[in-house]
Amino acid sequence: MATDATRPAPGAGGQFFGLFTPKLVTVMSEGYGLSAFRADAVAGLTVAIVALPLSMAIAIASGATPAMGLYTAIIGGFLVSALGGSRYQIGGPAGAFIVLVAATVARHGIDGLILATFLSGLILIATGLLRFGTYIKFIPYPVTVGFTAGIAAIIFASQISGLLGLTLEGPEPGPLVEKIPALWKALPSVTPWAVALAAGTAGLILGLRRVNSRLPGMLIAVTAAGAATALLGLPVETIGSRFGGIPSGLPVPALPDVSLAKIEAVLPDAIAFALLGAIESLLSAVVADGMSGRRHRSNCELVAQGVANIGSALFGGFCVTGTIARTATNVRAGAHGPVAGMMHALFLLGFMLIAAPLAAYIPLAALAAVLAVVSWQMVERHAIAVLMRASRGDALVLSVTFLLTVFRDLTEAIVVGFALGSVIFIHRMSGSTVVEADQPMVPEDLTDDSYARRGLPEVKGVVLYKVRGVLFFGAASAIEGVLDRIGSQHRAMILDMSRVPFLDSTGANTIGGLVAKAARQGVRIAISGPPYAVRRDLAAHGIKAPAVIVAPSIQTAIDALEAEGVIEPLAPA
Repeated sequence: MATDATRPAPGAGGQFFGLFTPKLVTVMSEGYGLSAFRADAVAGLTVAIVALPLSMAIAIASGATPAMGLYTAIIGGFLVSALGGSRYQIGGPAGAFIVLVAATVARHGIDGLILATFLSGLILIATGLLRFGTYIKFIPYPVTVGFTAGIAAIIFASQISGLLGLTLEGPEPGPLVEKIPALWKALPSVTPWAVALAAGTAGLILGLRRVNSRLPGMLIAVTAAGAATALLGLPVETIGSRFGGIPSGLPVPALPDVSLAKIEAVLPDAIAFALLGAIESLLSAVVADGMSGRRHRSNCELVAQGVANIGSALFGGFCVTGTIARTATNVRAGAHGPVAGMMHALFLLGFMLIAAPLAAYIPLAALAAVLAVVSWQMVERHAIAVLMRASRGDALVLSVTFLLTVFRDLTEAIVVGFALGSVIFIHRMSGSTVVEADQPMVPEDLTDDSYARRGLPEVKGVVLYKVRGVLFFGAASAIEGVLDRIGSQHRAMILDMSRVPFLDSTGANTIGGLVAKAARQGVRIAISGPPYAVRRDLAAHGIKAPAVIVAPSIQTAIDALEAEGVIEPLAPA
């Protein structure tokens, strides 16, 4: 059976439409029956049960209302699945955004958050249409592990006050270095019932997972905590006491307040939302691909994420992205395609319409416990251990990204981590480029048996260097070392480039310097065996006949040197 990797996109009039055809269209074109719908409905209900408490908890931790979390999951989740380039992606509010969203709310208020979400949607659409999704996937693995662990640490720190039921004198500081002293100062205000509810909720989630991982542990634990709070009249803060409950329906869509001054103010936050959203959503899609054996369309996914963010903002929600945990749950639950994600959004809408009043009894300590468990699960402990042992470079990238995420800024952490990872990779690649010297050249370097049969000990006056590996700016020094070895005792030099797959402008310029120096010393240069792309790039930099001999092999290079009279013809056998 053809897979998404081999089947052409239905209705694609060309490559452009093939890249941006939603997977919903692909699935429907394959034939969609009752059994597929049943599988999607079951998976959608399973994911909705997981998403319900998470969406409210993430919204509260972000400084928004629980209703905004549900709006984000319903509208954003539906659009991501309907328009996206992944069969199994589940969109909604994500824990990775808590830090950015909370900072945006603190600086610009809820209206600024909604506007930043709207603008991030436009940026994501442009990113997808420009086909930048291919490049976003090149974020190094240690960077993703490091910033995920950093986000997890920040999420847990943001829930300490909720877990302990603390009463702070003022707004809770965002930066960790300011947060810890404020929490320590408020420690005498610990609410024992809040601690008990948080511990019980976390323990029940983890315990149910051990008994049966398919059980909706989060929903069961939060429901139990809400029931205990209502029946026993526990003196803890709830959704109802802080937010007055949640509405029993969606709001009327409306454009955010827009002005040039507001756009300039929130634009950096919008860019940060778009950058993290692109990385998180494509990472989630890759995880789904690995679990299902399918392949997503990255640029189509980014466009869908952009539309979803715009839709979320219109309904009063905040930033949407692909969520790894919910997407993985969707795959494990047996989803057939994007309809499962659309059904998950409809099930969440059904909850708002029917059971919204019950949410008022949910204690905030229980939702804090949910996020504490999520933050623990986010940390890829095995991956961290492997990367820390693998190499000093990977350990450095991971550590720097983690520390910058926790103590500085998430966007800065990603940029610095990517740059540092790139430099380390360039250093490693430069070490893989080798220049081997065969001096003097011996008959074994020649492919024609007649030369070897003549029993010549060497081809006099010719020095041979073999270059192996990518010849780019990071490896230029390896070639520059050859320049110092050219002597007047040599009549010719053969530079074998048959094992050079790629050459950049710096590498070509270095070869040009070698040719120029050799010409000054009366040494003839022959380049043997360059692949077509390398030969073309050399020619573009003026390294071609008659300045040099370009030959398909070492033997033909010798023949050309003989024909020019640079070296004496070899005696017949």
